[in-house]
Parts: sequence; C-alpha cells; structure tokens
Amino acid sequence: MNNTCAIILAGGKGTRMKSKKPKVLSEILFKPMLGYVIEACNKANVNDICVVTGFKYELVEEYLSSVGDFSIARQLEQKGTGHAVMMAKDFLLKNKGKDVLVLCGDAPLITHECIENSYKSHIENKNAITVVTACLEDAGNYGRICRNDDDTIKKIVERKDCTEEEVLIKEINSGVYWFNVDNLLDCLDKLTTNNSQGEYYLTDTLEITINSNKKVSAFVCEDTDIILGANSRKDLFELNEKMRLKVIDKHFENGVEFISLDGVYISPDAKIGCDTVIYPNTIIKENVVIGEDCKIGPSTLIQDSVIDDRVSLNQVQCYKSKVHHDTDIGPFVHIRPNSEIDHHVHIGDFVEVKNSFVGAGTGISHLTYVGDSDVGKNVNFGCGVVTVNYDGVNKHRCTIKDGAFIGCNTNLIAPVTIGENGYTGAGSTITDDVPDEALGIARAKQQIKKDFSTKKLAGRRKKV
Repeated sequence: MNNTCAIILAGGKGTRMKSKKPKVLSEILFKPMLGYVIEACNKANVNDICVVTGFKYELVEEYLSSVGDFSIARQLEQKGTGHAVMMAKDFLLKNKGKDVLVLCGDAPLITHECIENSYKSHIENKNAITVVTACLEDAGNYGRICRNDDDTIKKIVERKDCTEEEVLIKEINSGVYWFNVDNLLDCLDKLTTNNSQGEYYLTDTLEITINSNKKVSAFVCEDTDIILGANSRKDLFELNEKMRLKVIDKHFENGVEFISLDGVYISPDAKIGCDTVIYPNTIIKENVVIGEDCKIGPSTLIQDSVIDDRVSLNQVQCYKSKVHHDTDIGPFVHIRPNSEIDHHVHIGDFVEVKNSFVGAGTGISHLTYVGDSDVGKNVNFGCGVVTVNYDGVNKHRCTIKDGAFIGCNTNLIAPVTIGENGYTGAGSTITDDVPDEALGIARAKQQIKKDFSTKKLAGRRKKV
C-alpha cells in the first residue's frame, strides 16, 4: 500500500461528552480513541497521515507529537465533514496520483483488516471512490446508502435529510472512504451547503463523482463494530465494554484463565502467557508482558512492566518495573518505577519498593520501605525497616550486600552500606557502613525510672 495516504478527522468538540478535552482524546482501555485509528492505519501500512484538528487542537497535537510524525491541518470552524477534508487540501495536493483513506478519529474499532480489504476492492474495481458500509437492523442516525435498481450506489443521504422511505434502509455509511486523490480534489471544489444543516457534506462527493461518469462502489464490512463511535459518556462506556470483552476473548483463546471478569480490564497490547490465572478487579494497562503460570490479582494493577513465569501478585500495584520468575508479592505492595525484583523473592504486606534492585532469594515480609537501594541475594528485612533515602535536597542510595540481616525497625540513613552477612540490631538508626560479618547497633541504652507512673498519674480521675 505504498501509493496511499490517510486523512483522520479529529476536530469535533463532542458536546454531549461534556468534557473539557476533545472527543477523540477520550480513552478506550487506557488509550485515546484517536490512537486506535492511527494504529489501524499503521498496521495496514498506511503511514503518511494527516490529522485534521479543531476543538482544543493544541491538546490533540500534543498527543500526536508523543506517538508519531503527522501532517496537521486545522478546522477552526465546524462546517461539516467536507469542510474538514478541505482543510487538508495542501496535504492532498502533495499526494496527487495516490489513493487517500478518509476516516473518523472517534471510531476506535476500525481494523487494519477492514482497511486492507476495502483498499483491495477499491483497486480491483478501479473505483474513484469506495465507501465502506455495514448493514444494521437498527440504522439509527447513520447516513443511508441509496442504491440504483442495478445495485450500484446512487448517493448517501444523511439521516436528517432522509425521506420516510430512506429511513428504512439498513445499509449505512461507516464514515470510512477510499478516494482517488485527484478526483477528491475536484469534488471538494464543487461541494455546496445546500442541505438542512448548511454544512459541506463529504458524502456529496459521491453524487458529484457519479455525475462525472466515474465509478463509485461500496465495500460491505462484515464486522459491524467498525462503525461504532462515541458521542456521549454512555457510548464511551459501551465501547470500553465491547473492547474489554474482545481483548479478554483473545486471552481465553491463548490459554489464560479468568476466575471472574468482574473489574478486569486489559490493554489490547498486553501479552499474557498460557496457564496464567487472572483474578477479579485486576487492571493490566499498556506495555505489560506477563509470563506463564502466574497468578495475578485480585485487586492488582500493572503498567509498563515485565512479569516473568510463576509470579504471584496479590493486591499489588506495579509500575515500570521487572519481576523475575518464581517470586510472590503481596498483599498491599507498591512496586514503583525503575525497580527490579529478582527470582525467588518474597515481598509481603505493606511494603513499598522504589527505584531499587532486590536480589534473588531476599525476603521483605512486611511494613518496609526500600527506596533507591541495591539489595543483594538472600537478604532478610525485619518488620518496619526504612531506607532513609532523602535528605531534603538530594536522594541517596543504600547498598545491602548478600546475606545481610536487617533487624526490625532499622533506619538505614543513605548513603550507607551493609556488608555481606552483616547484621543490624533491631531499633537501630544506622548512619555508618557496617563491615562484612559485623553487627551494627545504634540505639540509646535503656533506662528504668521507678515509680514514674505513680507520680505521673497522681490525681487522675478513674472513669469506671
């Protein structure tokens, strides 16, 4: 598809969405709807893309700059779909002699298969325009495909302009088209606002093309979901639910087990190995790879992370990190960015790990903070340990070498090193390095003050 390009219409406000941001930036499974449309184009090898922005264009263009290189055209006044394409005229002039795909940025269920197959039909039939259509029992507010007696396309009629007879038509316009660029440029110069909305309709290009004795055909897509968009929060919810179940179905087919689908949301790009079990209320966001034979959840969130085989994550939040095989973590654990948990590690309840490496076989059982630290193998953390990594201005690192034993309620004041097989006494605040095999104790000598409470509580009234 080297002789192709695309225009994505992304200028709408989406008034019924009642949002401060453009409609195309509303998210389906953690990604803006516009992102799915771009992804479908890229998968179909349609890579030269112009995005027509409009309402709060700066937000859309900021998002676009983060995901790729695009041409931009701005539609600062909303005068219809035809007008939106007119704004991309310079882009079309640069692509004369090619075919251009026009599609909507708020229809995230479009697939690369539909794009590829419709283009194949466009070329084989030598069309000037190919309209992608779908047949629905309830055609709702979609534009109707009007055909001649010989089944050729006559025109597309917008729902608001339909006669009583045309309303009954079940074949509808998906909003996806293939155009010969030169023909489209000619048609855009002939569009008028002679309709009930006083807008430039892109659909009017069909009638103009037919009257010029050029060929217009439809490609009927069997997957009717490709036409679905979101104009309201309810529409957005329904799209989320539809895509959520599609993603889960894919993982069912790949051998993933789900205890329940309640509260389970998985990004379409997530990879999960066979025999892994997903428990309820688990959210797997973008850029996640999970191995085989894992137990994920309940109530777990993972993002931008790699989880190796045979890992258990129970009520864990894990971001931008890696967890190696045969490790169990949770409940109530926070793995913050840039952490790496090596194999056969145990991390128990109410533990936070941040920007740290935790070596193989280490145990961090409960109520501990490990931040900006390099932890060796087979280290044991007692309850209530804190690596004190921030001095109010800068962050500093702790080093805890293989086999160390960190006593309960130890504060390690970074930068500090605990040597191999080194110990710290419970309740210590360690400010100096502890050598290999040594014990570091830093706590005040206990004092006993006799009869303290007798004097302190003298005169207190008894409540019962």
